[in-house]
Amino acid sequence: MKEPSSSACATTSDDMPSAAPASRPGAGPDSAPLIEAVERLFRAFDRHLAVRLWDGRTLLLGRGPPPAEPAPFTLVCHTPNVVRSLLGGGDPLRLADAYFRGDLDIEGDFFAALALKDHVQVLRLPWQDRWRVLLTTLRLRSAAAFDEARASLLAPPVQAHSKAENRDAIGFHYDVSNDFYRLWLDERMVYSCAYFERPDLTLEDAQRAKLEHICRKLQLAPGERLLDVGCGWGALVIHAAQHHGVTAHGITLSERQLQEARERIQAAGLSDRVTVELRDYRDLPREPGYDKVSSIGMFEHVGLKNLPVYFETLYRQLRPGGLLLNHGITHYVEGWDKTVSTEFINRYVFPDGQLDTVGNIQRHMERADFELLDVEAWRPHYAKTLRHWVARLEANHARALAHVSEATWRVWRLYMAACALEFESGDIGVYQLLAARRVPGGTPIPMTRGHMYPG
Repeated sequence: MKEPSSSACATTSDDMPSAAPASRPGAGPDSAPLIEAVERLFRAFDRHLAVRLWDGRTLLLGRGPPPAEPAPFTLVCHTPNVVRSLLGGGDPLRLADAYFRGDLDIEGDFFAALALKDHVQVLRLPWQDRWRVLLTTLRLRSAAAFDEARASLLAPPVQAHSKAENRDAIGFHYDVSNDFYRLWLDERMVYSCAYFERPDLTLEDAQRAKLEHICRKLQLAPGERLLDVGCGWGALVIHAAQHHGVTAHGITLSERQLQEARERIQAAGLSDRVTVELRDYRDLPREPGYDKVSSIGMFEHVGLKNLPVYFETLYRQLRPGGLLLNHGITHYVEGWDKTVSTEFINRYVFPDGQLDTVGNIQRHMERADFELLDVEAWRPHYAKTLRHWVARLEANHARALAHVSEATWRVWRLYMAACALEFESGDIGVYQLLAARRVPGGTPIPMTRGHMYPG
């Protein structure tokens, strides 16, 4: 790392609001090595931030002179152990752990604070300074007893993407609580990228537009049979039956999604035309039984090595000439190498999640003998969707704690905000791939996209 410029800012402020009284652990001269370490760690930060310490003092840090405006966010370090977390200690996610257990808080612009990730990953201090920090934190306060609480946040490990592992992984993520999801999803509980035909659309309208856009792409017609693989809480199968006259069937591995979907289907009076069941995609029949297949936000769970089996299975579900719409998240680099981001996702959020480039996904589809008909990028739509979700999650913080722990709420807040920034930066994308089961002479499709955008 380059030496910071001589104008780097590292000043203290005693008249800013403080969440921690002077009697908090770490007050006094013994904490001097920690304060010095914090100042050195952020001297080269190319923006500005405030760090409120456990003794009530606030450091204004970052490159350049003190800003005319207040720092966009404040890191609130409730204990000296946060400094050890900042130093990494071989696990770059220790800082996330500090946030989850409440040792660290963020006041102000949460999204701006996440820009610290890239800076923190390259932080370096000489080993002598690291030892001073370690000894000082041990004197001031013993390490937090977080192992038991942390264990409840950790996802079950997934190695082979077996049926049992995938079932447990889906249960870990989706069976948190239907009431928790209901607080921040739209009224249909659509847990995938919305479609903002206009920037001012509400989340409710954008999710309804997404469902309709999918149905138009698939050219659903009355009497056709639709299979939705990974049907969630049933929004698409219900919409397709209500507005396009199809008979629809959905599969999921989540017990709680199944229960909610069945209740919604019954409430809509569609039990004679819409069904859902617990089933792994690998257990679907081998013979074709559907005119159209949708897979929305599902293939990210199957594992990269299982993509050939996945697409071959979907191919077999379709009659000749039938259409598949595969909607999902992609990565800008090939494979799923171990990084801070991939470790975070697999450790705390999606234990079975793996992404690849859109080019590799298309290659797998073509090897399964699909004919690709249309590719549409939705990256800006997902960034906007996630910001809606984060705003709703934050607005419903108190209500959410009736269904999940504070630590779990923090995991979801951090996960969705970080994903919004990843979509905005282009590190991840989302695509809808429309394909057909090949038939001699080609699939009869419209000559233009007009059917997707009526009016």
